[in-house]
Amino acid sequence: MVDYVQVSTATEHSEQAVELARVVVRDRLAAGAQIIGPVVSVFWHNGEFGTGEEWKLLLKTTSERYPELEKHLVENHPWVSPEVCATPIVAGAEPCLPWIRSSTASD
Repeated sequence: MVDYVQVSTATEHSEQAVELARVVVRDRLAAGAQIIGPVVSVFWHNGEFGTGEEWKLLLKTTSERYPELEKHLVENHPWVSPEVCATPIVAGAEPCLPWIRSSTASD
């Protein structure tokens, strides 16, 4: 089992990404967040081909906290069915991984 994951999602506006990031980091569901954008996305959605600008949100958390983070993102995301994906972090610098664990420790 992987101990750490990087979770990604995207929003239409930067303010939406900032608010999602602010709440999940404040509530210790994620240790930190980066917001990148705008990025151009090319996709299929509801049977239609499209392109659009989005703001990419990257979050670091532990595998144990991931289910709560996913639940929060899905319930509070401005889109009805947002993309929420977790990628394993298979290695990281010594100060980084302990920081993720301590920053996401539940009270």
